[in-house]
Amino acid sequence: MPEKMQPHVKGMVVMMGAMLILPMMDAVGKWLAVADNLPPATVSFARFLIQTLLTLTILWAAGGLKVLKSRNLGGNLIRGVLMGVASLCFFTAIKYMPLADAMAIFFVEPLMLTLLSALILKEKVGWRRLTAVSVGFIGTLIVIQPSWELFGWISLLPLGTAVLFAVYLIMNRKYAVDDSAMVMQLYAGVGGAATTALVMVAGEYLDIADMRLGLPVTSSPWALLFAIGALATVGHLLVVQAFRLAPASVLAPFQYFEIVMAVLIGLLVFNDFPTPSKWLGILIIVGSGIYVFMRERGRTAEAEALV
Repeated sequence: MPEKMQPHVKGMVVMMGAMLILPMMDAVGKWLAVADNLPPATVSFARFLIQTLLTLTILWAAGGLKVLKSRNLGGNLIRGVLMGVASLCFFTAIKYMPLADAMAIFFVEPLMLTLLSALILKEKVGWRRLTAVSVGFIGTLIVIQPSWELFGWISLLPLGTAVLFAVYLIMNRKYAVDDSAMVMQLYAGVGGAATTALVMVAGEYLDIADMRLGLPVTSSPWALLFAIGALATVGHLLVVQAFRLAPASVLAPFQYFEIVMAVLIGLLVFNDFPTPSKWLGILIIVGSGIYVFMRERGRTAEAEALV
């Protein structure tokens, strides 16, 4: 990135990078649940376990025990619990629903995030940002509108993911001041792995198929389980870094780029070709993000001119 790029703009660029990576993780999770018949709980546990092992290895190599210390250990573990439950909800949803459908429901989250950033973090959120987020949300509804009749209670799971993820991102902004992105991801991974492990124990006891431990019988699913953990690690490190650089309300519209990537993956991997109305929605989503990006860059330039 150019050296003169301001933190807010850097944060937006980093956030867009994360939104390109995370749908790949979701697609791998769907493939493992549908093609390899792995329970969503197993996929979620592998995602957090591998995240924990990868970040622990990197941190240990960087400085040993001293760099593992967190100033907000409890808060970061809670972040992991939130993500653990959110992951269970979403991976279960996409086992039964098209990826773009689940993503469309999930994308009430940026609107929640913008509102929560004003209520909890006391960030200033003007009418232009709120409008950009709302327009982006309308775009997601145009892309696809899942209904209760088609999916029943399963359609509520991405909504639960949205609520949990919004709170998780607010906590990212709060704790990123004191801890590095790697340390935050390490303990979020620990919290997520512990949560999904407990759910699998309960799933075995209650005989809930989607919440049980299921071991792959061939090498290919093992490789994909590692891939999902690696993609999650990189994607969420970028998310944490973005929230270190820019306010939550500025980053919220850029989350809509995730559904753009999800639709493209659905086309390439699952042969779900978008209709003209979906492409219209994609254009609206991209436009809302570009508007916030250009406006923030313009405000930065004006501020520099006054110095």
